[in-house]
Amino acid sequence: MAISIVIISALIISAVCGFIAIPNILNFCLKRKIFDIPNSRKVHKNLVPRLGGISFIPSMLLAFILALAMLSYEYKGHIIQINLWSAFFLLSLLIIYSLGIIDDLIGLGARIKFSVQIMAAVLLPASGLYINNLYGLCGAHAIPAWLGIPFTVFAIVFVVNAMNLIDGIDGLCAGISEMALAGFLFAFYEEGLYVYCILIAGLMGVLIPYLYYNLFGGPNRDKKIFMGDSGSLTLGFILSFLSVKLSMDNSAVMPFNPWHMPVALSLLLVPVFDVVRVILHRLRTHRSPFHPDKNHIHHKLIRYGLTMHQSLITIILIAIIFLAINSAVFYLSYSFTLMLIIDILLYTALTIYLNLATRHKIQEERQP
Repeated sequence: MAISIVIISALIISAVCGFIAIPNILNFCLKRKIFDIPNSRKVHKNLVPRLGGISFIPSMLLAFILALAMLSYEYKGHIIQINLWSAFFLLSLLIIYSLGIIDDLIGLGARIKFSVQIMAAVLLPASGLYINNLYGLCGAHAIPAWLGIPFTVFAIVFVVNAMNLIDGIDGLCAGISEMALAGFLFAFYEEGLYVYCILIAGLMGVLIPYLYYNLFGGPNRDKKIFMGDSGSLTLGFILSFLSVKLSMDNSAVMPFNPWHMPVALSLLLVPVFDVVRVILHRLRTHRSPFHPDKNHIHHKLIRYGLTMHQSLITIILIAIIFLAINSAVFYLSYSFTLMLIIDILLYTALTIYLNLATRHKIQEERQP
């Protein structure tokens, strides 16, 4: 049995599970009146159910288990190996997933959420999985555990919250995740780590029905749904785990490849850079970095005059363009540092352009 058939099967099984689960979650939210309430920071104007992310983990794991069973049958059981990384990843994933559900249902303070996220993130280095090589960034290559472990915990928590914060318009968090997951699927497939490919396909599958209901459900048809923190935190954690897994230099698992960390950063560049920019802006204006506002990239595009769907497509295209530019720069120079410098310059130029263009547009509208 070709591994590609198993991977596609995982995607299809997960998508079917999503199409079954999400309508039932919608009905549950409508009956129990579990909605995302509009406010001055949010783009939507109607009450929308917000527990769509609950469907992600069950659909992904069911597809993963069934696909693994197919593969195990083909290889007479030799394909399945549960190591410490796998066990700790599943445990930490369930912690993040549960945190998101509880936050969606009753609401939790920022301090509690950060504490639980750190606890879940620490489990990965505790199993031996952490970033131990910077691939030449600013001249640094192999780094010791005392530096790599806290850096890994910080990176995981940062990406988790970046994905949570970018979930501000329809389809954005899921769309960025789908694109990043496709990139990770290709990277792990090239390295022959097919179990990870099956897991990734399982998550990609359930995002298809979610995007359908989120983008085309329509609040007036009672079919629109948001993923909530149960979805955005889960996606952020899985993406951060895949980034760390791909970036770790471990010859026992896969040979050293200078492309690994640049690829991992490129796939998550838009949400990571957006959160860094927003935090710096808040600090520059003497506000708390945790104070919510309407200064994210999707807010800027909407103020510029784009619709939500146009903003979504624009941000996805920006992410793809950055990925293409990074691939070209790294291929020509093999310099992670140069690639990052170009990314920062381009993203800064994009931000300045949006600010100036929006300001000019507002001035024109105010003129009689």
